[in-house]
Amino acid sequence: MPTLNWIGKESVVNHDKEVPFRLLKKVKVHSVGNNSQNLIIHGDNLEALKALMPYYMGKIKCIYIDPPYNTGNENWVYNDKVNSPKIKKWLGKVVGRDSEDLCRHDKWLCMMYPRLKLLKDLLTEDGVIFISIDDNELDNLMLLSKELFGNENVDLMIWEKVTSNEGKLKIVHRYRTDHEYILVLYKDKYSTRFRKIEELPDIINKTENADNDPRGDWISGNVSTREEKSNKNSEKYFELTSPTGKVWKREWKYDKDEMLRLIKDKKIYWGSNGDNVPRLKVFVNEVKPVYISSIIRNKGTAKRANVDVGEFFGERVFDNPKPVDLVKYLLKFSEYKDGIVLDSFAGSGTTGHAVLDLNKEDNGNRKFILVEMEDKVVKEVTVERIKRAIQKYDYKAGFEYCELDKPLFNEYGQIDEECSFEQLATYIYFIESNTNLDKKLINKNYIGNYNDTEYYLLFKDKGKNVLTKDFLRNINLNKNKKIIYADKCLIDENILIKNNIKFKQIPYEIKVY
Repeated sequence: MPTLNWIGKESVVNHDKEVPFRLLKKVKVHSVGNNSQNLIIHGDNLEALKALMPYYMGKIKCIYIDPPYNTGNENWVYNDKVNSPKIKKWLGKVVGRDSEDLCRHDKWLCMMYPRLKLLKDLLTEDGVIFISIDDNELDNLMLLSKELFGNENVDLMIWEKVTSNEGKLKIVHRYRTDHEYILVLYKDKYSTRFRKIEELPDIINKTENADNDPRGDWISGNVSTREEKSNKNSEKYFELTSPTGKVWKREWKYDKDEMLRLIKDKKIYWGSNGDNVPRLKVFVNEVKPVYISSIIRNKGTAKRANVDVGEFFGERVFDNPKPVDLVKYLLKFSEYKDGIVLDSFAGSGTTGHAVLDLNKEDNGNRKFILVEMEDKVVKEVTVERIKRAIQKYDYKAGFEYCELDKPLFNEYGQIDEECSFEQLATYIYFIESNTNLDKKLINKNYIGNYNDTEYYLLFKDKGKNVLTKDFLRNINLNKNKKIIYADKCLIDENILIKNNIKFKQIPYEIKVY
């Protein structure tokens, strides 16, 4: 399979391992409710994704991101040319002097590679990632995704972002650009299941009941080919007479017996005057679940997205958001009504709003994690929108607002003084087992058990975290291997070996993830 190369690739391939592990600090004043499992995180999304690892690795059911499209537009708040001071500083540090020679596509790929790698690690085995993108980086993102996820685990959908009745549209390359793309990524395509969705067929105009049919609302759908395009030699080419006596002769969707049956059952509508081109009446209560289409229509538009955000602010506060209906539609694909939804390019907060709205609609229990880098955006738009949405629509949920705190290890390799026992225990268990710790299993110094190995941590007052014989008397010396982290050990090596115990000194023997 072809691979994608660019200036700086060698420097970012393993950069996710070099990103410092940071602690998360909850900020009560910006949060809503208590102990919510919904999170809004302020900080660089690369560092935020790394900080989430010990808690959420392999646990995220669905990821939706809307990264910079790299259009060259310098006016966007995210700086769409990937030329923002933060990105330039990061590139200079990671890529080095070569960063001066990077074109904007090289910079974009350097930015995306480690982030996409961490997103894959966070995804469940049957999870799915949706990425909104346009033509500027579609080809690069496709190759990058196939390299990281495998050729068979990458699909593509098309979203119709504008409709013909939305007024003046931008003309590009002699035609109107009505669409964007959604890349669909899987850890294992054959483990991921999409359910059928109760969707109205594409033939719809709108829900109506123009003739006050007692059977309920119906949708008007096509049942014929235009006369000039009809195949006169087809068996389905015949004439029908309207209630007013007008004759319509053309190629029909159904054969003559079926069309006559539909007329008899009053499922054909001839217009208010009784002599229009016949239309099929599809009753809303008869709509059956269908498989999703690779072309997404009637699921919000770019114009609608601005309305979604504007309803809370009364003015345009964010450029190029995505509509709530689009994200809700993507979330519906999953067979589950629970699970965690992550958006690491949160922007205006559409994903969080969509999760709350869909939960209210189908009584689901999904949780969201949103990550936003820009200080002004996260506080004035992302957080405010979710707060106002909760209040306006009475959503039964809140969220915890978090800041990225200091790195776990300071510049001298020491554990940061503000690190709590639970935070360090969670991190140690993660690097030892590559799984997430169930914090309910923590019992004093006991962290947990993985593959018949028990883990213990002595981490309280500085200088008092000493492994002694007194400590051993208070634990169950069974046959399981035990790994005990402490500042120092006063037990003879032979006693440790006899009891199948391995001592690891803090901080030197704590691996850096």
